[in-house]
Amino acid sequence: MKEVLTISQIIVACLLVVFILLQAKGVGLSSTFGGEGAVYRSRRGVEKILFFSTITCAFLFMAIALALVVISG
Repeated sequence: MKEVLTISQIIVACLLVVFILLQAKGVGLSSTFGGEGAVYRSRRGVEKILFFSTITCAFLFMAIALALVVISG
């Protein structure tokens, strides 16, 4: 069981990194260097799916980490 959780945590971590990197366009300090400077804008389409997928992966990652701690003792 521990091996299955460890492998699934690695897969979820990789997905989480990919989702975060796909969202990173036009946020943060990039507005300083010519990116989009909007304070608020609504998410639509693929961007909304990526946003909710990122939240889901983060939740799954934390749940698997807690399960691994409980199993390890």
